[in-house]
Amino acid sequence: MSNDPLVIFTPSGKRGHFPVGTPVLTAARQLGVDLDSVCGGRGICSKCQITPSYGEFSKHGVTVADDALSAWNSVEERYDQKRGLKVGRRLGCQATIHSDIVIDVPPESQVHKQVVRKRAEARDITMNPSTRLYYVEVAEPDMHDPSGDLERLVTALRRDWDLPDLEADLTVLKKLQPALRKGEWKVTVAVHLGDAVFSPRIIDIWPGFYDGTIYGLAVDLGSTTIAAHLCDLRSGDVVASSGIMNPQIRFGEDLMSRVSYGMMNPTGSDEMTKAVREGMNALFVQIASEAEIDRNLIVDAVFVCNPVMHHLFLGIDAYELGQAPFALATSEAISLRTQELDLNLHPAARAYILPCIAGHVGADAAAVALSEAPDKSDDLVLIVDVGTNAEIILGNRDKVLACSSPTGPAFEGAQISSGQRAAPGAIEHVAIDPVTKTPRFQVIGCDLWSDEEGFVAAIAGTGVTGICGSGIIEVIAEMRMTGIVDGPGLIGSAEQTGSPNCFEDGRTNSYLLYDGTAEGGPKITVTNTDIRQIQMAKAALYSGARLLMDKFGVDNVDRVVLAGAFGAHISPKHAMVLGMIPDAPLEKVTSAGNAAGTGARIALLNTEARQEIEDVVHKIHKIETAIEPRFQEHFVNASAMPNAVDPFPTLRGLVELPEVLHNTGGGETGGRRRRRRA
Repeated sequence: MSNDPLVIFTPSGKRGHFPVGTPVLTAARQLGVDLDSVCGGRGICSKCQITPSYGEFSKHGVTVADDALSAWNSVEERYDQKRGLKVGRRLGCQATIHSDIVIDVPPESQVHKQVVRKRAEARDITMNPSTRLYYVEVAEPDMHDPSGDLERLVTALRRDWDLPDLEADLTVLKKLQPALRKGEWKVTVAVHLGDAVFSPRIIDIWPGFYDGTIYGLAVDLGSTTIAAHLCDLRSGDVVASSGIMNPQIRFGEDLMSRVSYGMMNPTGSDEMTKAVREGMNALFVQIASEAEIDRNLIVDAVFVCNPVMHHLFLGIDAYELGQAPFALATSEAISLRTQELDLNLHPAARAYILPCIAGHVGADAAAVALSEAPDKSDDLVLIVDVGTNAEIILGNRDKVLACSSPTGPAFEGAQISSGQRAAPGAIEHVAIDPVTKTPRFQVIGCDLWSDEEGFVAAIAGTGVTGICGSGIIEVIAEMRMTGIVDGPGLIGSAEQTGSPNCFEDGRTNSYLLYDGTAEGGPKITVTNTDIRQIQMAKAALYSGARLLMDKFGVDNVDRVVLAGAFGAHISPKHAMVLGMIPDAPLEKVTSAGNAAGTGARIALLNTEARQEIEDVVHKIHKIETAIEPRFQEHFVNASAMPNAVDPFPTLRGLVELPEVLHNTGGGETGGRRRRRRA
């Protein structure tokens, strides 16, 4: 075992040991980490900026000392004086490794920008926003009937628009008199109509008739990504959508790692709160720039998130969510001023955070319930929001059950030997020839398959860089359908499988998906460890769903809805071959896209929907998988592909799964032993 320092890069999860004194940029290049540099390491271009993290990282098994990197040097000092470095940033070409270190590569330092696949889904939404614009003509001041300008404005709004007596923020009072006189006593005001926390009040004013609009944000704060939809509060149109990686990833890819970081480091919780709020503000700058609007016109924001992100975003220590009984500080909806969250929007902008359901089933699951309305469904629908922490809902008009299942980051390419997050150049679709057992694939950013003419030229700008989550799902399912991997998850040898792409890799076999080493590219393989990571993740997902079915007293569901950014890109057939989801007709397995984001938009644009979901979550019954005896039984059975016990008759009527077993028992030859069920 190497005594050299361990270097762990996030968000890629790539790691390796390097001698003391190795520049961070050199380590990144050797590991294939996506870290930009155009100046040859001279500290001129600043493209290789990185953010080191310090403290105890129990998941990685490392404690990062304050002097894990070399001290700030003269090159960095000169660059900081001339162009400025964000606090905590270093230049990867200048900082050298002294001891174990965790290093985050921010989005702007990545060559291949992350694809945050959380687009806005088309949806008809009844418009009833919390903040509206009103044009009004105000009586001029009168010596014989003295009153303040604000009082006469409030009177006019009550007279013309039947609004209640309104209050006004100090920022409005400062603008009030100039606006009235410039507009010749005609003004347009933005009025927040009030809620359970805030009374109705005027939050902005324009002279004359303001023919523009005001905006709101629907934000899906995930453990891996933060996505936002900027909506016109007059028309309901989505004018821009954007997303970034959650900067908290450097503290841990999964939620429990972040809870652990907060427990192990005295300032850990505050660090994570600061990181996510800074990331949020960066996203808002980005989305406002894309829409070409002033951020001060964003007057409302709705947030959905899982319970750990909910607490860390609010600045609440998530310690209690790391241990039974997983108590939330509050499960109710929360209304705040965005300034209380250090968010840079309109000075009087409001924030609404949807209610959590219970335990680890959060506001994101509530948003999915609002979007997909299982409580209004005549048939039994299973909704699976696939992510680092999967939320699962099963229900119909009679009742709705929910649970969460810790799938981990494997579905998103983390902890996979050649895995990466979705970005141009990542393999996202795979097909394996059933006769030759050789693969073909597609990468993000190119519609051609790898065996089609023009593919090499088409990907010249990105190359083939790794394999993302949907590609991982498809390649392992294809390997199962062609007999390269057996039901228990063991890859066969070239002799057993008849595939020239299988090769010995230590004590097991691996499968070669792509070899770009001749052109200086990566060698992309699927290892038995990779398959085990996917088996663990999919078993957790399926077990949660199966447990809800047990509670409902059913063995089948009428339909399955795959929600979430990742769920939108999963092939239903491949997911079922792996046993990620219960057996069902493929035409009954649909994608809802970013259902949590859609729920956030509904709550943003229709305040009546906020009350609706607050009522609905009280009727959803939460099942705690951690204390259910049958969860472990289901998990063991679900480790096989598709399952060791559940028969999957519908799937087997569509797909033939070879009855192979590659574990020959240590002395037997061949791998074609029959077994009862895969």
